Amino acid sequence: MDPKHIPQLSDLPNPPKQLYVLGKPTEALFRHCVAIVGSRAITEYGKRVIELIVPKLVFEKKTIVSGFMRGVDQYAHRICIENGGRTIAVLGWGIDTKLSPEDKKLADAIVSRGGCLVSEWQTQRPTLWTFPVRNRIVAALAEDVYIIEAGLKSGSLITANWAIKLKRKLYAVPGPVTSRVSEGTNQLIATAAATMWQGIKQQSERTVSDDPILQALEHEPLTIDQLSRNLNKPVAELGATLTLLVLSGHLSERDGVYYKK
Repeated sequence: MDPKHIPQLSDLPNPPKQLYVLGKPTEALFRHCVAIVGSRAITEYGKRVIELIVPKLVFEKKTIVSGFMRGVDQYAHRICIENGGRTIAVLGWGIDTKLSPEDKKLADAIVSRGGCLVSEWQTQRPTLWTFPVRNRIVAALAEDVYIIEAGLKSGSLITANWAIKLKRKLYAVPGPVTSRVSEGTNQLIATAAATMWQGIKQQSERTVSDDPILQALEHEPLTIDQLSRNLNKPVAELGATLTLLVLSGHLSERDGVYYKK
Protein backbone atom coordinates (compact mmCIF):
# COMPACT_ATOMS: atom_id res chain seq x y z
CA MET A 1 0.00 0.00 0.00
CA ASP A 2 1.35 3.40 -0.94
CA PRO A 3 1.49 5.65 2.18
CA LYS A 4 0.78 8.62 -0.09
CA HIS A 5 -2.84 7.46 -0.12
CA ILE A 6 -2.99 8.33 3.60
CA PRO A 7 -2.52 12.12 3.72
CA GLN A 8 -1.94 12.44 7.45
CA LEU A 9 1.26 10.37 7.24
CA SER A 10 2.84 13.19 5.25
CA ASP A 11 2.92 15.19 8.50
CA LEU A 12 5.77 12.96 9.64
CA PRO A 13 9.34 14.15 9.02
CA ASN A 14 10.17 10.53 8.15
CA PRO A 15 7.00 8.94 6.71
CA PRO A 16 7.10 5.24 5.86
CA LYS A 17 8.13 4.51 2.30
CA GLN A 18 5.87 1.48 2.11
CA LEU A 19 3.06 -0.05 4.14
CA TYR A 20 2.34 -3.77 4.10
CA VAL A 21 -1.26 -4.62 4.88
CA LEU A 22 -3.42 -7.54 5.97
CA GLY A 23 -7.02 -6.79 5.07
CA LYS A 24 -8.71 -4.62 2.49
CA PRO A 25 -8.23 -1.03 3.63
CA THR A 26 -10.25 1.79 2.15
CA GLU A 27 -9.65 5.52 2.21
CA ALA A 28 -12.65 5.87 4.52
CA LEU A 29 -11.04 3.56 7.07
CA PHE A 30 -8.15 6.00 7.52
CA ARG A 31 -10.21 9.19 7.33
CA HIS A 32 -11.29 9.71 10.97
CA CYS A 33 -8.98 7.82 13.29
CA VAL A 34 -8.51 7.94 17.06
CA ALA A 35 -5.57 6.25 18.76
CA ILE A 36 -6.03 4.36 22.03
CA VAL A 37 -2.74 3.29 23.59
CA GLY A 38 -1.37 2.38 26.99
CA SER A 39 0.36 -0.05 29.25
CA ARG A 40 0.79 -3.74 28.57
CA ALA A 41 0.03 -4.26 32.27
CA ILE A 42 -3.60 -3.23 31.92
CA THR A 43 -5.62 -2.96 35.14
CA GLU A 44 -9.34 -3.37 35.74
CA TYR A 45 -9.51 0.42 35.86
CA GLY A 46 -7.91 0.64 32.43
CA LYS A 47 -10.37 -1.88 31.05
CA ARG A 48 -13.35 0.05 32.36
CA VAL A 49 -12.03 3.31 30.90
CA ILE A 50 -11.70 1.64 27.49
CA GLU A 51 -15.22 0.27 27.85
CA LEU A 52 -16.42 3.85 28.30
CA ILE A 53 -14.34 5.56 25.62
CA VAL A 54 -14.31 3.13 22.70
CA PRO A 55 -18.07 2.47 22.23
CA LYS A 56 -18.67 6.23 22.11
CA LEU A 57 -16.00 6.65 19.44
CA VAL A 58 -17.43 3.74 17.43
CA PHE A 59 -20.85 5.39 17.60
CA GLU A 60 -19.23 8.54 16.17
CA LYS A 61 -17.89 6.45 13.25
CA LYS A 62 -14.28 6.78 14.31
CA THR A 63 -11.68 4.16 13.41
CA ILE A 64 -9.75 2.94 16.45
CA VAL A 65 -5.97 2.76 15.97
CA SER A 66 -3.65 0.94 18.34
CA GLY A 67 -0.46 -1.09 18.43
CA PHE A 68 -1.73 -4.69 18.79
CA MET A 69 0.33 -5.34 21.94
CA ARG A 70 -1.08 -7.27 24.90
CA GLY A 71 -2.75 -5.00 27.43
CA VAL A 72 -4.41 -1.70 26.54
CA ASP A 73 -3.80 -2.04 22.79
CA GLN A 74 -5.44 -5.41 22.29
CA TYR A 75 -8.26 -4.62 24.70
CA ALA A 76 -9.06 -1.49 22.69
CA HIS A 77 -9.09 -3.54 19.47
CA ARG A 78 -11.43 -6.11 21.06
CA ILE A 79 -13.89 -3.62 22.54
CA CYS A 80 -14.02 -1.83 19.18
CA ILE A 81 -14.88 -5.06 17.36
CA GLU A 82 -17.45 -6.08 20.00
CA ASN A 83 -19.22 -2.77 19.45
CA GLY A 84 -19.32 -3.13 15.68
CA GLY A 85 -16.44 -0.78 14.93
CA ARG A 86 -13.42 -0.97 12.67
CA THR A 87 -9.89 -0.88 13.92
CA ILE A 88 -6.35 -0.57 12.56
CA ALA A 89 -3.50 -2.45 14.24
CA VAL A 90 -0.07 -0.91 13.57
CA LEU A 91 2.52 -3.63 14.09
CA GLY A 92 5.98 -3.26 15.59
CA TRP A 93 7.27 -6.11 13.43
CA GLY A 94 7.05 -7.36 9.86
CA ILE A 95 3.66 -8.20 8.40
CA ASP A 96 4.80 -11.75 7.59
CA THR A 97 5.72 -12.55 11.20
CA LYS A 98 3.88 -15.62 12.48
CA LEU A 99 1.44 -14.78 15.27
CA SER A 100 0.53 -16.83 18.31
CA PRO A 101 -2.88 -18.58 18.05
CA GLU A 102 -4.47 -16.01 20.37
CA ASP A 103 -3.04 -13.05 18.47
CA LYS A 104 -3.99 -14.58 15.12
CA LYS A 105 -7.57 -14.97 16.31
CA LEU A 106 -7.70 -11.26 17.10
CA ALA A 107 -6.00 -10.36 13.82
CA ASP A 108 -8.54 -12.41 11.87
CA ALA A 109 -11.40 -10.70 13.73
CA ILE A 110 -9.96 -7.26 12.92
CA VAL A 111 -9.76 -8.09 9.21
CA SER A 112 -13.15 -9.81 9.03
CA ARG A 113 -14.84 -6.73 10.53
CA GLY A 114 -13.41 -4.38 7.93
CA GLY A 115 -10.24 -3.31 9.68
CA CYS A 116 -6.63 -4.11 8.88
CA LEU A 117 -3.15 -4.77 10.20
CA VAL A 118 -0.37 -2.58 8.83
CA SER A 119 3.42 -2.54 9.07
CA GLU A 120 6.16 -0.67 7.28
CA TRP A 121 8.16 -3.89 7.17
CA GLN A 122 7.56 -7.23 5.54
CA THR A 123 9.91 -9.53 7.44
CA GLN A 124 11.40 -7.43 10.27
CA ARG A 125 11.62 -9.15 13.65
CA PRO A 126 10.35 -7.23 16.69
CA THR A 127 13.22 -5.49 18.49
CA LEU A 128 13.66 -2.65 20.96
CA TRP A 129 13.87 -0.05 18.18
CA THR A 130 10.92 -1.20 16.05
CA PHE A 131 8.25 -0.29 18.60
CA PRO A 132 9.23 3.40 19.03
CA VAL A 133 9.42 3.65 15.23
CA ARG A 134 5.96 2.11 14.98
CA ASN A 135 4.56 4.59 17.50
CA ARG A 136 5.08 7.55 15.17
CA ILE A 137 2.66 5.95 12.68
CA VAL A 138 0.03 5.39 15.37
CA ALA A 139 0.18 9.07 16.33
CA ALA A 140 0.26 10.32 12.74
CA LEU A 141 -2.82 8.34 11.69
CA ALA A 142 -4.93 9.77 14.51
CA GLU A 143 -6.85 13.00 14.92
CA ASP A 144 -6.96 12.41 18.69
CA VAL A 145 -4.70 10.29 20.88
CA TYR A 146 -5.82 8.83 24.21
CA ILE A 147 -3.23 7.53 26.69
CA ILE A 148 -5.14 5.17 28.98
CA GLU A 149 -2.45 3.92 31.37
CA ALA A 150 1.30 4.47 31.17
CA GLY A 151 4.26 4.20 33.50
CA LEU A 152 7.00 6.81 33.53
CA LYS A 153 9.08 4.76 31.05
CA SER A 154 6.17 3.50 28.97
CA GLY A 155 6.44 3.38 25.20
CA SER A 156 3.04 5.06 25.15
CA LEU A 157 4.76 8.28 26.18
CA ILE A 158 6.71 8.10 22.90
CA THR A 159 3.35 8.05 21.12
CA ALA A 160 2.27 10.99 23.28
CA ASN A 161 5.39 12.95 22.31
CA TRP A 162 4.71 12.28 18.63
CA ALA A 163 1.13 13.45 19.09
CA ILE A 164 2.43 16.72 20.54
CA LYS A 165 4.96 17.18 17.71
CA LEU A 166 2.29 16.48 15.09
CA LYS A 167 -0.23 18.77 16.81
CA ARG A 168 -2.74 15.99 17.45
CA LYS A 169 -5.19 16.41 20.30
CA LEU A 170 -3.74 14.49 23.24
CA TYR A 171 -5.80 13.15 26.14
CA ALA A 172 -4.53 11.36 29.24
CA VAL A 173 -6.64 9.42 31.70
CA PRO A 174 -5.88 10.27 35.35
CA GLY A 175 -5.38 7.32 37.65
CA PRO A 176 -4.78 6.48 41.30
CA VAL A 177 -1.60 8.05 42.65
CA THR A 178 -0.67 4.63 44.03
CA SER A 179 -0.68 3.02 40.58
CA ARG A 180 2.63 2.76 38.71
CA VAL A 181 0.80 2.46 35.39
CA SER A 182 -0.80 5.84 36.00
CA GLU A 183 2.42 7.72 36.80
CA GLY A 184 2.99 8.61 33.15
CA THR A 185 -0.55 9.74 32.44
CA ASN A 186 -0.72 11.77 35.65
CA GLN A 187 2.55 13.46 34.70
CA LEU A 188 1.22 14.35 31.24
CA ILE A 189 -1.72 16.04 32.95
CA ALA A 190 0.35 17.74 35.64
CA THR A 191 2.70 19.28 33.07
CA ALA A 192 -0.24 20.33 30.84
CA ALA A 193 1.17 18.23 27.99
CA ALA A 194 -2.20 16.47 27.68
CA THR A 195 -5.82 17.32 28.37
CA MET A 196 -7.26 15.35 31.25
CA TRP A 197 -9.99 12.97 30.17
CA GLN A 198 -12.78 13.61 32.65
CA GLY A 199 -15.11 10.72 31.93
CA ILE A 200 -18.37 10.28 30.13
CA LYS A 201 -21.53 11.34 31.91
CA GLN A 202 -23.76 8.95 30.01
CA GLN A 203 -23.60 5.33 31.08
CA SER A 204 -26.14 2.59 30.54
CA GLU A 205 -28.76 2.20 33.25
CA ARG A 206 -27.91 -1.49 33.43
CA THR A 207 -24.29 -0.72 34.29
CA VAL A 208 -25.28 1.89 36.86
CA SER A 209 -27.91 -0.20 38.60
CA ASP A 210 -25.67 -3.29 38.72
CA ASP A 211 -22.63 -1.56 40.20
CA PRO A 212 -22.23 -2.75 43.82
CA ILE A 213 -20.42 0.44 44.82
CA LEU A 214 -23.30 2.62 43.72
CA GLN A 215 -25.73 0.30 45.48
CA ALA A 216 -23.68 0.51 48.66
CA LEU A 217 -23.75 4.32 48.52
CA GLU A 218 -27.46 4.49 47.80
CA HIS A 219 -28.47 5.41 51.35
CA GLU A 220 -25.36 6.95 52.92
CA PRO A 221 -21.91 8.31 51.96
CA LEU A 222 -18.97 6.10 52.86
CA THR A 223 -15.18 6.16 52.90
CA ILE A 224 -13.16 3.70 50.84
CA ASP A 225 -12.33 1.71 54.01
CA GLN A 226 -16.02 1.43 54.86
CA LEU A 227 -16.81 0.32 51.31
CA SER A 228 -14.01 -2.23 51.50
CA ARG A 229 -15.50 -3.77 54.65
CA ASN A 230 -19.09 -3.65 53.38
CA LEU A 231 -18.28 -5.16 49.96
CA ASN A 232 -15.46 -7.45 51.13
CA LYS A 233 -13.17 -6.11 48.39
CA PRO A 234 -9.56 -4.86 48.60
CA VAL A 235 -9.07 -1.12 48.92
CA ALA A 236 -6.70 -1.14 45.90
CA GLU A 237 -9.38 -2.65 43.67
CA LEU A 238 -12.05 -0.21 44.86
CA GLY A 239 -9.78 2.81 44.43
CA ALA A 240 -9.58 2.45 40.64
CA THR A 241 -13.32 1.88 40.31
CA LEU A 242 -14.14 4.83 42.53
CA THR A 243 -11.90 7.09 40.46
CA LEU A 244 -13.71 6.01 37.31
CA LEU A 245 -17.15 6.57 38.86
CA VAL A 246 -16.10 10.07 39.93
CA LEU A 247 -14.81 10.80 36.42
CA SER A 248 -18.02 9.54 34.82
CA GLY A 249 -20.08 11.80 37.07
CA HIS A 250 -21.86 9.17 39.16
CA LEU A 251 -20.04 9.96 42.40
CA SER A 252 -18.52 12.96 44.09
CA GLU A 253 -15.77 12.85 46.69
CA ARG A 254 -15.11 15.24 49.58
CA ASP A 255 -12.45 14.70 52.22
CA GLY A 256 -12.20 11.01 51.45
CA VAL A 257 -15.95 10.40 51.61
CA TYR A 258 -17.83 9.26 48.50
CA TYR A 259 -21.35 10.47 47.73
CA LYS A 260 -23.71 9.16 45.10
CA LYS A 261 -25.05 11.91 42.82
